[in-house]
Amino acid sequence: MTYEIDDAPERIDRDTVWQWLSTEAYWGRWRSRADVEKQLDGAWRVVGAYHRDTGELVGFARAISDGVGFAYLADVFVVEGHRGHGLGKAIVARMIDEGPGPHLRWTLFTSDAHGLYERFGFAAPDPTALVRPAAPA
Repeated sequence: MTYEIDDAPERIDRDTVWQWLSTEAYWGRWRSRADVEKQLDGAWRVVGAYHRDTGELVGFARAISDGVGFAYLADVFVVEGHRGHGLGKAIVARMIDEGPGPHLRWTLFTSDAHGLYERFGFAAPDPTALVRPAAPA
């Protein structure tokens, strides 16, 4: 395999994460660099996909959790040019199934890649779920 998946926080290339989130992420371009740094610092877990030959970060996800009953999956991306190699699936698998989180109730918000997340058991919320949207900025 040309890629490796790793959950070592110190390996995350913060410049690549910032670059992608600030230019490509429809869900988060409003964040400042300081916001992204704070989110990375406070993440429960981070997972990166790396090109084996160069060590370049080409995919990423972070999670927020209490580590006991609930987790939120956020900022999942694969850099264009590296898509189509199963990296999204591998990143999500490492995050929710192969780490300390299979027993947690996971949630995420996304308007794309629903088929990917459905493979991991994500579904529309049941009647017990309520969401309070963010106030307008």
